[in-house]
Amino acid sequence: MQATPRPAPVSAPFSAPTPALAPFTAALLPALVMFTLGLWGLDRGTMWRDEGTTLDVARRSLPEIWHLVHRVDAVHGLYYVLMHGVLPAHPGEVALRLPSVLAASAAAALVAALGTRLARPRVGLWAGLLYAVTPIAGHYAQEGRSYALVAAGAALTTLLLVRAVERSGPSVDRRAWCAYAAAATGTALLHELAVLLLVAHAVTLLVARVPRPARRGWAAAACVTCVLLLPLFVASGGQSAQVAWLVAPDGAAADRLLRAFAGPTRLVLVGQLLLAVVALRPPWSGARRCAHSRPALSLCAVALPLLVVPPAVLLAVSQRWPLYQDRYVLFALAGLPLLVAAGADRVVRGVGAALRTRPGDPPWPAPRPWISRGRTAVAAVGAAAVGVTLWWQLPLHRHDRAFGHDRENPAAAAAFAAREVRPGEPVLYLPLLARRVSLAYPAGFRGTRDLALARSPGSSGTLYGVEVPPTELRRRLAAVDRLWVLTEPPALRQARRAGQGAEEAKLAVLKREFTPHVTYAVPGATLRLYVRR
Repeated sequence: MQATPRPAPVSAPFSAPTPALAPFTAALLPALVMFTLGLWGLDRGTMWRDEGTTLDVARRSLPEIWHLVHRVDAVHGLYYVLMHGVLPAHPGEVALRLPSVLAASAAAALVAALGTRLARPRVGLWAGLLYAVTPIAGHYAQEGRSYALVAAGAALTTLLLVRAVERSGPSVDRRAWCAYAAAATGTALLHELAVLLLVAHAVTLLVARVPRPARRGWAAAACVTCVLLLPLFVASGGQSAQVAWLVAPDGAAADRLLRAFAGPTRLVLVGQLLLAVVALRPPWSGARRCAHSRPALSLCAVALPLLVVPPAVLLAVSQRWPLYQDRYVLFALAGLPLLVAAGADRVVRGVGAALRTRPGDPPWPAPRPWISRGRTAVAAVGAAAVGVTLWWQLPLHRHDRAFGHDRENPAAAAAFAAREVRPGEPVLYLPLLARRVSLAYPAGFRGTRDLALARSPGSSGTLYGVEVPPTELRRRLAAVDRLWVLTEPPALRQARRAGQGAEEAKLAVLKREFTPHVTYAVPGATLRLYVRR
């Protein structure tokens, strides 16, 4: 009897093609792009006023920082402590901004990880690259403030939310929700308005209709976060005078935020919005299903609330209590690249399906190895399209990194002081917060005499120090015949509108007893020599 021949073995490449794009690669490439763009033009030769505040406070001792946040700037307390730990003994602009560059790179990688987990690696790659090349992300990647760190923390918290929901079964996974609560708390401690992220996540869970254990886990984590943040809320509520300069936003503010997120140039703006609309068309394609039929969030259910809810809530609240600034909701930016990348993926899959099938054709057989290579090519073409977006917006990136493009140039004012003011000569700051120029660039004012200062910023627990009362100031002014005055005109106008008596006293004495002799003006500041009449 003749034996039946055995079937030829099927080679592994035909039965199980390798993944088209590794998740690690999808996260690494956006991080490298963001890091490269962040290093480009990092040392511009000047800092704006808030960066100068970061540098000054971070150089104080921990007891002095603790003393400060009890009186002012509690919202940035954790950030100041972190910067105190990472800055070298003699920090410069590069050291000041490098933590933000690293945080922005981490944010780009986390956005890519979100896209990979919620859809597929090429969606993650495109989303991470889009985040990295967005001009507003590059701007805050090069700023010595907390906003890039908050954006990274928000992306991590959102990723942990997805992970916790996927791990939800008949009971609550406490470890996953504890990690989520820890990340949410740390992010909000860097800036308290990041607590709006919890509202966005609540909307996500409502839209996705996750099972009750997942809702219970999120509610417990959110309650723990809010309880831990309660001291910060109380402290910052007593420091509301810091944001008294803010006004209620109008429709133009919302339009500026949209253009900052989707692209200031019209072509990029329209293209991104169209792809986002494609992603939002029903049915929403979800992530790969979890093992054991556990719930999985869809990309749109995560990205849309993240993009819309925090800005919308803050804009609405600011109509009654003005708190809105675009940088306060930078963390919401991550939602748009995810939607745009998902829309692009949907277009690619639709076109591919139309090209592969004809009416009456049988369905495709099992995957073949060349399909995997085609998917890699599609991912590369999408990455190249993001590169075109970067090229199109390159003038915006270049302008943002140009020296002196800001409305302030304290470094130039300090350079004038170093060249013109002789050691021992008196300097008067008008208004008080103009002292931040000398705090950011102390070398330019070394050896000068601060005429109005009573207590230094560090010892008084303030940002700019405590000045003598008007009567003592008049006595000190009466003893000098030659006086340098550093003025910040916008701040001075604001102080005069607020009716600050000390600033009015300075102006009255200068007008009555002195006459201007030499003036050096730079963007945002004026250094002027006065001599007695």
